[in-house]
Amino acid sequence: MTATPVQASRTERDRTRPRQRPRPPRTTRRRRIITPLLVVVLWEGASRAGILPPDKLSAPSDVLAAGWRLAADGTLGHNLLDSLIRAVIGLAIGGGLGLALGSVAGLLRIGDDLVDPPVQMARMLPHLGLVPLLLIWVGIGEPLKISLVALGAFFPVYLNTYSGIRGIDERLVEAARTCGLSAAARLRHVVLPGALPSLFLGLRLAFGAGWLSLVVGEQVNADSGLGFMMMEAREFAQTEVVVLGLLIYALLGLLSDLALRTAEGRALAWRRGLEAS
Repeated sequence: MTATPVQASRTERDRTRPRQRPRPPRTTRRRRIITPLLVVVLWEGASRAGILPPDKLSAPSDVLAAGWRLAADGTLGHNLLDSLIRAVIGLAIGGGLGLALGSVAGLLRIGDDLVDPPVQMARMLPHLGLVPLLLIWVGIGEPLKISLVALGAFFPVYLNTYSGIRGIDERLVEAARTCGLSAAARLRHVVLPGALPSLFLGLRLAFGAGWLSLVVGEQVNADSGLGFMMMEAREFAQTEVVVLGLLIYALLGLLSDLALRTAEGRALAWRRGLEAS
């Protein structure tokens, strides 16, 4: 029995339509929390058994109690808000500059010649080692902390933007030009989709470097923020507060990375990569 033209067109459309990536089963998603829970249980047990001295590493229950106490009196919320504001401003400045300069160097030959060499030289310098020089340039106030976050975020975004653009197959651009697409249309339909995977990787690395830089920046003559809270707790030997600050930093980094991965999955729904078996 021969298929009608309508049935044939539906079959062809179904065959060429990209298949939706199957969502991981709920049991697989739950399995990801087994290891963290096991670490917490072992940590608590070692603390209660006296294997881990409380003055060296507080038990999870003590850390949770300290967090509840600081949240109740408003200390935790105030310091957390100040840290988030610094992180957002620094990441926006550093990421924006990295995206702009990476695009110029990746798209334009003159941009590659003028922008890339000094950036490559500067990235060889450890940005946290620039703290003494930044103290001279911007002082010890808020600009220092924001500058450190911006420096930490700039290089991953720049390098991955540059690499993503330069990694696009030139034959695709030539095919788009042959089809009559304008320069703006080629940027939108060829360059941007091709560079997005590298750009998202750069953003994830930038967020990690930004949080790391913020930890250091808030321990230099700060009067608020999670880093300041940890340094103040160290002066009074409050190990549970120090551990609480570290856990909050880790949680913020995890949540930001999860948000970027979610955005990446939606923006790159057309891409099919290797999945773990």
